[in-house]
Amino acid sequence: MGIKTIVNGFEKFIHPLSNLLLIIATCTLLAMMFLTATDVALRYIFNSPIPGALEIVEYMMGILIPFALVYTARQRAHIGVDLIIEHLSERVRKKISAVTVFMTFVLFVLITWQGYYYIIEHYDSKLTSAVLYIPVWPFIILFTIGMAALTLILLAEFLKSLSKGRS
Repeated sequence: MGIKTIVNGFEKFIHPLSNLLLIIATCTLLAMMFLTATDVALRYIFNSPIPGALEIVEYMMGILIPFALVYTARQRAHIGVDLIIEHLSERVRKKISAVTVFMTFVLFVLITWQGYYYIIEHYDSKLTSAVLYIPVWPFIILFTIGMAALTLILLAEFLKSLSKGRS
């Protein structure tokens, strides 16, 4: 079983997952916009804002950002600054890219791993939000799921760069 077979297996799992996370992120963004607009309208028209609207938006951001990052990474739409690298040979650029993807992969493995411990810590502490008393740990689970999905995308990208280096 070669690297390309492994990468294809990852992609068959990652693409539907990233599409699902994109749908969730999009719905979350729409809900955030609707909640914020409604809160502002109620505040100015009736002088009665939605209690806890800021907390809900903050929690939604914890869902939106990691889920949108997954789709962005899959599309390779992230920002790269290559002022120096563009003047190097194609072979050197590929090696630098592979090292960069590997280092990013290791970083997100650590983030995902620590996210797991963070879930346990907040579940045990029973930490809630100040106004609505919403538990924090379910949102940390969603954040960690997003980071795990991003880690899988980076692993697939790293394996692709290895297979390109061999051919």
